[in-house]
Amino acid sequence: MKKANKPLLLLMIMLFMVPGAFAQDLLKFVNPNIGTAHSRWFFYTPAAVPYGMAKLAPSTNGSYGNLQGWEAVGYDTRHNSIEGFVHFHEWQVGGVSFMPTAGELKTVPGQLDKPGSGYRSSFDRKNEIAQPGYYSVLLDDFKIKVELTATKRVGFHRYIFPKSDDSRIVFSVGSIQGESGPVTDASVKMIDDTHFEGFVVTYPKYVKTYDEGGKVAMYFFGELSKRPVGVGAFDETKTSADQKSSSGIGAGLYLSYHTSENESIEIKVGLSYTSVENAKLNLKAEAANLDFDGAKKAAQNEWQNELGKIKVFTKNESDKIKFYTGLYHALLGRGIASDINGNFPRHNGTIGQLPKDKNGKFSYNFMNTDAIWGGFWNITQLWALSYPTHYNDFVHTQLEIYKERGWFGDGIANSNFVSGVGTNFVGLAIAGAYQAGVRDYDLNLAYKAVLANELNYQNRLVGSGKMDTKSFVQKGFVPFLDADKTDSTGSHFSGSHTLEYSYSAFAAAQFAKRMGNTNDYKRLIELSNGWRLIFDKELKLVRPKTQSGAFIDKFNPLEAWRGFQEGNATQYTFYVPQNPDGLIKAIGKRVFNERLNNIFQTAQQNAFGGGKTIDAFAGIQSLYNHGNQPNLHISWLFNYSSAPWLTQKWTRAICDEFYGTESIHGYGYGQDEDQGQLGSWYVITSLGLFDVKGLTDARPTIQIGSPVFDRAEILLANGNRLIIESKNNSKQNVYIQSASWNGKALNNAWLYRDVLMKGGTLTLKMGNKPNRVWGVKIPPPSEQ
Repeated sequence: MKKANKPLLLLMIMLFMVPGAFAQDLLKFVNPNIGTAHSRWFFYTPAAVPYGMAKLAPSTNGSYGNLQGWEAVGYDTRHNSIEGFVHFHEWQVGGVSFMPTAGELKTVPGQLDKPGSGYRSSFDRKNEIAQPGYYSVLLDDFKIKVELTATKRVGFHRYIFPKSDDSRIVFSVGSIQGESGPVTDASVKMIDDTHFEGFVVTYPKYVKTYDEGGKVAMYFFGELSKRPVGVGAFDETKTSADQKSSSGIGAGLYLSYHTSENESIEIKVGLSYTSVENAKLNLKAEAANLDFDGAKKAAQNEWQNELGKIKVFTKNESDKIKFYTGLYHALLGRGIASDINGNFPRHNGTIGQLPKDKNGKFSYNFMNTDAIWGGFWNITQLWALSYPTHYNDFVHTQLEIYKERGWFGDGIANSNFVSGVGTNFVGLAIAGAYQAGVRDYDLNLAYKAVLANELNYQNRLVGSGKMDTKSFVQKGFVPFLDADKTDSTGSHFSGSHTLEYSYSAFAAAQFAKRMGNTNDYKRLIELSNGWRLIFDKELKLVRPKTQSGAFIDKFNPLEAWRGFQEGNATQYTFYVPQNPDGLIKAIGKRVFNERLNNIFQTAQQNAFGGGKTIDAFAGIQSLYNHGNQPNLHISWLFNYSSAPWLTQKWTRAICDEFYGTESIHGYGYGQDEDQGQLGSWYVITSLGLFDVKGLTDARPTIQIGSPVFDRAEILLANGNRLIIESKNNSKQNVYIQSASWNGKALNNAWLYRDVLMKGGTLTLKMGNKPNRVWGVKIPPPSEQ
């Protein structure tokens, strides 16, 4: 036996004793370019801090917009030219593009397939660096190096020019960017030699559809490190030399420079959703004495700290890359929308004000967010595990919306409703926050709003979703409508709506129980059994019903979009997370396990989704589709059906095979990441922790799976620490042989969450064959 290398051993010990030492290595495991083929507008924004307003990124086709409002647009790894660097990237929010250029003056970005048609430039990915908090690239057409970084509300640019008398910086303000929709108004102007300001107002597709008359306004105030030798203006119809302001659609400025070789010009841009004055205030507060290098260092330190709250250990580097890239995306999405002074945008165009706590500080932020549809099986569980402040921000944001509008809005863009799925799971997410101990808000107001979301339908706003609530409350299920619509009588997506509303009714019922409202509890718990009314006992599948209560005809269990939104009856039959035991008994345990296992065996041949087809909806007609929300819990259902080894098998397989480390195969092949949801699923599942019920039980449980990592150290939301050890772990040894919790034998494949959150050590001994005895005797509590 060789003697230990004492100096090396001492160095390793010292590294792990020094706070933050581990985190110094984490950024190298984050690859923002993973999954950038067919990725959404907000997906690729490396020059940002966690949950920031300023999300700077290159755009390859953002000026193309998107017809339906949700399609992939922005940065695509299959493109080879860049048209600008955009500051705002959120769900339905995008705007303010800057581009350094040289040579002949051009004021339009041009087309991807027509080099020279505008100021876009080709680039080589060998000259591109994307890291959390930092991005750089060499623009080949101009020989200009671009660097980007950010604070929460301030974007930083550094352009390194060659020697030229025709160097320029183009501010494209009045043009469509990504999901922003058409521009309705814009302005940009120089206010002195080195300062500029402006705004852009857009009308996104989903605002037009779900909150007609709303708007998304973005404001900026910036400063240049060098005075330009000339300033010109342009709009969609003309270009004007020696003009320092521009307004209207297509508004922009171009700044001319004489540059020496490798001359650096820096720009700081304060951002706001409320006013130019607040953009200026944000700039002063966050960046008055900060240069580019200082901002980059601060941004990357913040990423190191946030990523370092969960440390994983393995010899398999690709698994660490998947993990920390998934965690990065989870922490990147759903950015703040409030200013440094607590101002935030309201739907009616006025400015809201966040209250201060007893210490004179703002205890929460207002935020923009994609819909939380399916988020209870990924991102809210991650928030509750280690990032409770963002869960708190989410709840407070929705309560601010409720106070202004009288309803929750599933997706929010500057207080506008932009749901996109026509349903609303905000009440369930808030109920889950309460059960998880996130309660720093007005509980009575929250309860009132949650109850209204489940039961109220009079004068319900379209953007609040659930327009068929009346039929569900009165009938116990949502009747099927042949027409592609949803109204008080039913919905074309009646099957999925019945299942979703049953689940959210359960969540509200548990909230009511904990708040001591017995009558509300009884009413809601009865509604939570709505799934039984559309369960076909002969087929053992959920099947939509008509107004008369008859099952629909011409029924095809694999047909998507008829009765089921973004899925089919085979997938949605397992959508009874509130009562897995009830579903298992309705199907029969043996049939349940055989069917679900066969589904995964078949799905594995198609990469657990839509195969290699690069399309967000590629898997919706398959048996299982991990690339979309309705399926994300079902690999964990075996813990409830006395076959936990199958949960261990299939969750590990999905982690290994659905998720990749390439730009095209990242989250499936071009699947829908929804602001960190698929990344969050990987994070919590690879740790071996999950809750099928999305934390909605009166006493939530955490089910145990097969950890990908040999060891994980987790800083819990309450400050305690959780260690997960997987002994004899490997790609083959995916099955739990035995377990212990804080040194005592653990024979269940679950723990009560409040026990887990006390911290301690979960030790799992792994093997390559299933232990069909462990975790079988007492399944997780099903119906509470």
